Amino acid sequence: MTMASPSPYPTNALERDLWIIGERPERHVLDPRRPYAFLVEDERSATGEIVSVATIFLTNRECPWRCLMCDLWRNTLTESVPSGAIPEQINFALSRLPPARQIKLYNSGSFFDVHAIPTEDYAAIAGLVAPFERVIIESHPSLVSERCLQFRDLLSPRLEVAMGLETVHPEALERLNKRMTLEQFADAANRLRENTIDLRVFVLVQPPFIQKDEGLYWAQRSLDYAFDCDATAVTLIPTRAGNGATDLLARAGNFSPPNLQTVEAALEYGIGLKRGRVFVDLWDIRQVAACVQCREQRISRLETMNYSQALGEAVRCDACGNAN
Repeated sequence: MTMASPSPYPTNALERDLWIIGERPERHVLDPRRPYAFLVEDERSATGEIVSVATIFLTNRECPWRCLMCDLWRNTLTESVPSGAIPEQINFALSRLPPARQIKLYNSGSFFDVHAIPTEDYAAIAGLVAPFERVIIESHPSLVSERCLQFRDLLSPRLEVAMGLETVHPEALERLNKRMTLEQFADAANRLRENTIDLRVFVLVQPPFIQKDEGLYWAQRSLDYAFDCDATAVTLIPTRAGNGATDLLARAGNFSPPNLQTVEAALEYGIGLKRGRVFVDLWDIRQVAACVQCREQRISRLETMNYSQALGEAVRCDACGNAN
C-alpha cells in the first residue's frame, strides 16, 4: 500500500477544513427557491428495464463536511433555505420535465441534514414524489438515522439512499476529510438493509493520495466492498480536478486524475462481478484524459455498458495500443 509524496495538506481535521476552503474559487449565485438544474435521463433498473429518471439538483445549504475532492459546494448556499423552498423547487422542476418513472433528489450533500432539507418539508416532498416508483436521495452515512425512517414512512415509492464510499484505501479515505470509517459505512448500510431501504454507492476512480498505477486496483477493491455491503448499484466517478484543493495537490504530486482507460477497466471489472449494477458517471467525461483517436469510441462503449450491463466488444486502437 504505497502513498504519494508528502504535500502541504494538514493532518488535523479542522485545519484541513480551513485549508480546503481557503483554496476554493468562487461559488455560483443561486436562487433558494429554484433548483440549480434538472433533467430526465435513462438508467437500467434492478429488473433489467431501461427506465426514465427525473433528476433534480436541489439548491440548499452547503454540506457540513468539507471533503477534499468535492466540487459540489459551488452550487450550494451559505445559509439554510426557508421552509417550503425545497417543495417549491421540486414542483418547479416537475412542472417542466417530461414524465418519468423514478426520481433522484440530489442536494450536493445529505438529504437528512436538517440545515439542508427542513424536516417540516418531508410530507410535502413525499406528496410531490408520490407518482414515482422509486425515490433516490443521497446521504452521509452518519445521517442514516431516525430521520431516514421518518421520510421512508411518508413515501409511497420505494426509497433508495446513495452513500459515498469513495475508496477503501484506509489512508486515502481518512485524508479525504470525509470523517467516515469503513466500519461506519458498513453500519449505515446494514441499517438501510434492515429497514428495507436500497443502497446505491459512489466510488471514486483514482482519488487523491493514491498512486496512478494503483488507481484501478483500489477502485476494484472499493467495488468489492460496496457489494459486500449489499449495494444494488454502484456509480464510478472519475475524480475531477478544478476545485482548488485538488489542483494544488496535483501540483504537489499527490493527485493525478484517472485516464479513460482506467475508468473503462474499472467498469469492466464491476460489471464482470455480476453482483449488481455498475455505472460510470458520464458527466464531464470528455474532460477525462484519453487518446484522441479512440476517445469517442470508448465513451460510446461506456454509455452502452451503462445500459446493457454487459462488456461488449473491446475498443482496439492502433494509436494508443490499448484494447481494454
